[in-house]
Formats: sequence, structure tokens, C-alpha cells
Amino acid sequence: MDERQAISAFGSLAQETRLRVLRLLVQAGPEGLAAGAIAEKVGVSPSNISFHLSHLERAGLIQARREARSIIYNVGYSALRDLIRFLMEDCCAGDPRVVSAECDPSISACS
Repeated sequence: MDERQAISAFGSLAQETRLRVLRLLVQAGPEGLAAGAIAEKVGVSPSNISFHLSHLERAGLIQARREARSIIYNVGYSALRDLIRFLMEDCCAGDPRVVSAECDPSISACS
């Protein structure tokens, strides 16, 4: 993932509804959810969810597929994995305080 793609992805996630949608779709797994179900679960109107889904899709974080009369959305796992890898490798330079499983986020410094 290059810097431009990372900025686009982070920009998409810097909004409450879109972040909730992505988290919901991660929980839904590869089978995904229909747009109407997503709207209902995050508590927004169908027209509003369409705007947010389009934004996430343009950033490459989610994918859409048609099943009969429904559009089903699921997470773009490779894009999400690339975004995490971008943070961990490029931005954090493998700093063990960031990548360590023993790191406790409730304290300011990790040992």
C-alpha cells in the first residue's frame, strides 16, 4: 500500500458511521451484509448508508456484489491487511512497543 492509498483509507475511516460500518462488516465475515441490514444495524437511513458505503468502496476497504435484488457488502480483507501492514512496517518501523503482544495500551509506555 502506498501513502496515497493509506491516506484515502484513513480518510474514509475518520468518520463515525463509516468506522462503525467497517467494524460491523468485519464481524459479519466474508459472507457480508446487505445494504439495508447495514443501515438498520448502524441506525442510518438507506440513502445515508449508500453514501457511506460508496466512500468505503472507493477507498478499497469494502467490496460489493449483487445477489438477486440485493447488494451485499463485505470487507476488502487484503486492503485492510495492507493498511495494518502499512502502519506496522512503514509508520512504526517495527518498534517493539507498538507491535509487541505484551504491550498494554492503558499505560503510556510499553516495556
